Amino acid sequence: MKDSEEGTGRAAPSRRKDAQRNKEALLDAAAAVFVASGVEAPVRDIAARAGVGLGTIYRHFPTRADLIIAVYRHQVDACAEAGPALLETSASPCAALGEWINRFVDFLVTKHGLAAVLQSDNAGFETLHAYFLDRLVPVCTDLLDAAAAAGEIRSDLTAYELMRGVGNLCVGAESDPRYDARRLVELLVAGLRRLD
Repeated sequence: MKDSEEGTGRAAPSRRKDAQRNKEALLDAAAAVFVASGVEAPVRDIAARAGVGLGTIYRHFPTRADLIIAVYRHQVDACAEAGPALLETSASPCAALGEWINRFVDFLVTKHGLAAVLQSDNAGFETLHAYFLDRLVPVCTDLLDAAAAAGEIRSDLTAYELMRGVGNLCVGAESDPRYDARRLVELLVAGLRRLD
């Protein structure tokens, strides 16, 4: 950087973007470790997967609860942002819905473990659950509406009903290797297709 650029703030946006990318990579790593090993997995495992030191994790997330809440919100945001992108890039609205439901299932399997840890803070859990609904129900509604308007699926199911049904099928999936929640969710989604 030239001396004349120092102090102008030009490097600050770049540093902020790098810091945000690093934080997102850290949250992605934490989510992957939580899926593989549960939310009580050692922080050093998360640090190793993210390629950062323990200090970096504790600087961003002083407590495990802070990290769990951040992972939860990060996954909700990623799932919400995926909906419109899938509608733009998928072969059909129904294909976009199916792919989004797959991502939602991945999130739910992690979410159940996160939710169990957060239950002790009922007010905090309720706030996160409201965030979950506020972000994801409209996205699922848009996907359902697009697929119904294209004549690909029936139109008599609400987003909340579908999400609740998928959620119920995912309960316990993370702890029972004999239970394939994704297979049952695929059957549920297949049941939405119009037969005429």
